[in-house]
Amino acid sequence: MAARVGGKVALVIGAGSVGPGWGNGKAAAVLYAREGARVMAVDRNREAAEETRGIIAGEGGDAAAFAADVSKGAEVEALVRATLERYGRIDVLHNNVGIVEVGGPVETSEESWDRVTAVNQRSMFLTLKHVLPAMERQGSGAIVNISSVAAIRGAGVHYASYSASKAAILGLTRSVALQYAPKQIRCNAILPGLMNTPMIREPLKDAYGGDVAKMIETRDRQCPMGHMGDAWDVAHAALFLASDEARYITGIELIVDGGLTLRCA
Repeated sequence: MAARVGGKVALVIGAGSVGPGWGNGKAAAVLYAREGARVMAVDRNREAAEETRGIIAGEGGDAAAFAADVSKGAEVEALVRATLERYGRIDVLHNNVGIVEVGGPVETSEESWDRVTAVNQRSMFLTLKHVLPAMERQGSGAIVNISSVAAIRGAGVHYASYSASKAAILGLTRSVALQYAPKQIRCNAILPGLMNTPMIREPLKDAYGGDVAKMIETRDRQCPMGHMGDAWDVAHAALFLASDEARYITGIELIVDGGLTLRCA
């Protein structure tokens, strides 16, 4: 099979992993590279970004690492500039960064609400703000925004700020898709369901009495297929949307959840 994103440059935001194993952004960055893309791996944690870069380089791919807090405009501007200086273009923008903080409106502090909104929502506004002009000059581009089924359904845990921020991503995705379709720039969202990634362990374990094994068992049981998905399930969906195979697809919300949302439709 020909490389599905061969010759393209992929800017992956949140390309590291918060713990051992494969997070969604890390898997996506590596898969893009395996399918022929040159990758700029961005993460707030430089070591995490370097780990992903090292995996890609070890497999013979072309990657660079960049450390940035993408909730800050100046840092986003700098990382986009660095990507263009190194690779000359940006064909794929993969927005994966996100955090979870548990609590409903009463339990959530203003500081927590602002933190989640800045990381999950403002960061995507900023990357779009600085990447879209480059894509417009090229006359093409594909944007993949990682949302969540929490944007459209309850998932068994009360996290108002997370659900609200992920729902906002859907509106942003549709707006960008419609505005930039005439410029041949596509923008789509992926809604992962219950996924077994490093991200879920620390922020969610308290909701299950601190028992990670119990949390995994419970979440596996919730899924109609009998188990959670993993980072590669999200990465393969992203690869399709970023590739020319999806050249006539924009503004969609691709659910990757093993049938979870069917159960509560």
